Amino acid sequence: MTGRLEAALRARRDRGKCLVPYLTGGLGAGWLDAVEAVAAAGADAIEIGIPFSDPVMDGPTIQRANDRALGSGATPQSILQALSGADLGVPTAVMTYVNIAHHMGYERFAASLAAAGVSGCILPDLPLEEVDEWAEAAAAAGVETVLLAAPTAGDERLGRICARSRGFVYGVGLMGVTGVRAELAASAKVMAARLKAVTDRPVLVGVGVGTPAQAVDVCSAADGVVVGSAVVQRMLDDDGPEEVAGLVAEFRAALDAARP
Repeated sequence: MTGRLEAALRARRDRGKCLVPYLTGGLGAGWLDAVEAVAAAGADAIEIGIPFSDPVMDGPTIQRANDRALGSGATPQSILQALSGADLGVPTAVMTYVNIAHHMGYERFAASLAAAGVSGCILPDLPLEEVDEWAEAAAAAGVETVLLAAPTAGDERLGRICARSRGFVYGVGLMGVTGVRAELAASAKVMAARLKAVTDRPVLVGVGVGTPAQAVDVCSAADGVVVGSAVVQRMLDDDGPEEVAGLVAEFRAALDAARP
């Protein structure tokens, strides 16, 4: 069965390109207001980061966001409780690290996501070879497990990643941590094309996609983008929800204008 996250992205793909902003949960008193504003600004789904003390995939911007959120007392439970009362109109997926899920217990963590209305989950440090236990617990709770595909993966491995992923396939645009770059890495479009050749599931590219122009560029090959550090920087700058949503609206307008 197709879950809510994948259904929403497939529906957008039928008429344009998918936009999934990432926001750090618990970052400032107005973080949930920013999530709601971003949903209204044209996001097709929203990725919510649950802060972790050692975010190995993330660069300086999201590391600072994690530190600030944790310092203010954010916990997985407080973030999910806040999300449970939100009426966003678009699906959400959480991104965190496997230590969080394992510490809580896979079944309990998956159930807590479902209870909060979260549709998907991304655990970037959980390898494909070890994903089954988590993915089965998630599926039983109705949570879609989104897997990442790295540029270094061979074609056979990409096929297995696509077959196991739910919601969408997260193509990593470059080798390295998250962050805004001056130019889109050449590997981003190559990654998208390789994934599109082996799956019909929506293929979104993230990591190194920091401007509307870069989003349009990579979407010549991909079904959509995940935009994280550029959005989180607005949150770190203590911009209000309207300013955070304004950036997302710029991405939405650029992607819509570029549609053939």
